[in-house]
Amino acid sequence: MSAPNPHSGDDPHGDQPVAEAGADLADAAAAVVCVHGRGATAQSMLQITQQFGFDDVAVLAPQAAGRTWYPNPFTAPTDSNQPGLSSGLARVGALVDRAAAAVGRERVVVLGFSQGACLSSEYVARNPARYGGLVVFSGGLIGPEVTVEGYADAAGDADLAGTPAFLGCDENDPHIALERVHETTEVLDALDADVDERIYQGIGHGVVEDELDAATAIVDDARH
Repeated sequence: MSAPNPHSGDDPHGDQPVAEAGADLADAAAAVVCVHGRGATAQSMLQITQQFGFDDVAVLAPQAAGRTWYPNPFTAPTDSNQPGLSSGLARVGALVDRAAAAVGRERVVVLGFSQGACLSSEYVARNPARYGGLVVFSGGLIGPEVTVEGYADAAGDADLAGTPAFLGCDENDPHIALERVHETTEVLDALDADVDERIYQGIGHGVVEDELDAATAIVDDARH
């Protein structure tokens, strides 16, 4: 018997729980919306953000249905990743809006790892504004092809207004092609983000101290 499809219905992630840590949103100086990778959990992202060490930052981590935001590779045809992809983007957007209502969008950092990094970067590129920051640990924009023109045309007059964006990835990451990291940087730069792209050697598909330091600096700036 085949396993049940966790992405049935139009909004498979809409009723999934949200893990929270850090300050209460009502009292927070800034907020981080952090998105887990394929097969992982919201709690695993809280373990990463705990390393930032700020007691005045609220952390919101959505859980994906079946621990997977969308079923196929992020470079697959977009339709093949529905409805999970659209539902995941909506889930991230709802939490960003919730955080922004409390602390201001310019104090909200969107952060993700792997599949969650892809979802995070896609959300921010599709919804350009001034955010506290974007942190992309081993990920990139979603779809078979990524072009500056496609995102710029969709954004119209909107842009990222200097939003700090960090992209970190191994040059030989088994899941993320280096070319897609560069393409993502190009799009974010064209949307007027302040992009810091760092390509590493020998770190595999993971997060290292240098990346955490960069992310910590972005969150710290968002607090002030």
